[in-house]
Amino acid sequence: MSEQPPYLRIADELRQRIAEHVWEPGDRLPSRAQIGQECGVGENVVRRAQELLISQGVLEGRAGSGTYVAEPRERVRVVRSSAREQSSGSPFRQDMKALRRQSDWESRTDAKVPAPAEIATRLGIAEGELCVRTTYEFLADGKPVQLSTSWEPYAVTGGTLVVLPEGGPHAGAGVVNRMAEIGVTISHAVEQPEPRHATAEEASLLGIQKAALVTHIRRTYYSDEGRPVETADIVVPAAHCEIVYEIPISH
Repeated sequence: MSEQPPYLRIADELRQRIAEHVWEPGDRLPSRAQIGQECGVGENVVRRAQELLISQGVLEGRAGSGTYVAEPRERVRVVRSSAREQSSGSPFRQDMKALRRQSDWESRTDAKVPAPAEIATRLGIAEGELCVRTTYEFLADGKPVQLSTSWEPYAVTGGTLVVLPEGGPHAGAGVVNRMAEIGVTISHAVEQPEPRHATAEEASLLGIQKAALVTHIRRTYYSDEGRPVETADIVVPAAHCEIVYEIPISH
């Protein structure tokens, strides 16, 4: 049986020191050289161990200052389920209400944006066809926990009361309910989650370390005619959120 890589052993050692209150939340860790000397490893090994713990939310790096023990932050439970999609109101708001957390979001909509190649493929339209793009930053108790960029074909909603997802009489009603208002019935959604590292922009918006682990969900809503009517890229930080899928079982 192979021995675990040195950086994992160091990560365990650092985690143990935090658990034993050798270092408290907010404390600055000794230099990598000092930790490496104590543990008999090189600075690169210490760096990899610290990067792992930063991605897990145990430590936080501060540019030009060093590495610190992160303040404990309860992970937010994000539920993906058909029941939540079919109910009225925002699924995110329901999640936060269940956790007794204050929910809010900030959004920005740009109408008539040409669809990039990947988005066009997901929506079954030609590259460059016009879409309504809305970017979201979801907040729990005022702290960002989720990002989303939504694309809807302008050909579907243009000239209707629901053309702006966060404007008009149906603002914030969600894709399923908004589409129903213009006679489009959503039959199902397809989600493709995959882990990756946060981009610099995502890390800045989410308040996490650059290259920290996130789950990237590509979600597409389909009408009962099989037409994609909305697609979104949802980004959730692994250290702050757990994603739970509820699977309905029919009898």
